[in-house]
Amino acid sequence: MTDQPYDPRYQGYDPYQQQPQQVWPGRQGHEDPQAAQQYTQQWQGQTWETQLHQPVSGTETAYLPPQAPTDPSAYGTQAQAWNQQQPPQAPAPEQPGEVPGTAYGPATLGGNSRITDAQRARLEGRSPIIEPGMQPAALTALLGLLLSGTAALGSYALLAPLVVLQAVTAAGWFRLNGMWPARQGIALAFLGALVADAALLTAGREQGPEAILGTLGVWVLLSLVLQLRSHADPDERMYGLMASVASAALSIVAAGYLAAAGEAVSVGAAAVAVALLARALPLPTPASIVVSLLAAAGAGIAVGATTDFGPSGALLGAAAAACALIGHRVASYDYPSRFVHFTAGVALPLTAAAPVVYVLGRALG
Repeated sequence: MTDQPYDPRYQGYDPYQQQPQQVWPGRQGHEDPQAAQQYTQQWQGQTWETQLHQPVSGTETAYLPPQAPTDPSAYGTQAQAWNQQQPPQAPAPEQPGEVPGTAYGPATLGGNSRITDAQRARLEGRSPIIEPGMQPAALTALLGLLLSGTAALGSYALLAPLVVLQAVTAAGWFRLNGMWPARQGIALAFLGALVADAALLTAGREQGPEAILGTLGVWVLLSLVLQLRSHADPDERMYGLMASVASAALSIVAAGYLAAAGEAVSVGAAAVAVALLARALPLPTPASIVVSLLAAAGAGIAVGATTDFGPSGALLGAAAAACALIGHRVASYDYPSRFVHFTAGVALPLTAAAPVVYVLGRALG
């Protein structure tokens, strides 16, 4: 008697009975019986076929024919039923900046990689500049007209559209550099802009440069301290530091509209609005730039006629438009996406024009 459970596979099995031997091909008639024994294979009892789960004899499984992997019947009815129950896989959505039909780059060791329009343009020898287009230009024009109109009402009226400009500048710069989400850096840059606004409203326009530069110096130090506490790699920390400092600097410099004279803000912001609309027209780039500058000069003359600037508004308008076109080009470079176009593409033209509005406003006024 034994405690082992009964197994039907061992029915009629005699451990002392000599089992039939199967000799490997090429070893028949071997002269040494002991040497021949190591080339033989003994089959005892029955084996189980892995696909149909039916008991078969050892001789039937000694040599298995090759199975076709593409035949679904080889996996049994359960596998077929499971496959039929699976929902069809939806194609992966295209990422921003991909070209339909050719969304994959050349083969690499790690497989095909998705590339953006800017990367494809570089590979094809074309310019990676993708301009925001008419809709962001219209938003820039709207924000510029709000700045121009509220500047005539006073500093506190100007503060509302200015805060919107500073917030969009902070978020757009981080996304333009491919850093998202970057809530800490965006919040820090925007807080610096609010502090600069508060300092300007408290100290007055006469102390504008001191308020802006003092806030900027403090925020550069804060950005450095935060990056030193980061646990990222040194290269990533340096990249994050540069992005944080640049975002804070741009957001704080936009406060120059509060430091500038109200009439200068009205002329410069209106000129930027007209210039960006003209730049979005479907014209060749050189012609579009010329048309933008001429339109901005005309807007400067028109708005300057209602103020003390007079014809000098043409110079202020053209200079502000030139800085705005630089900001427009920066927002068009290297990392195009709709979010970049509707943040950096909207804010950077107006933000880049703030210093020249302040300087020329004081010089010409």
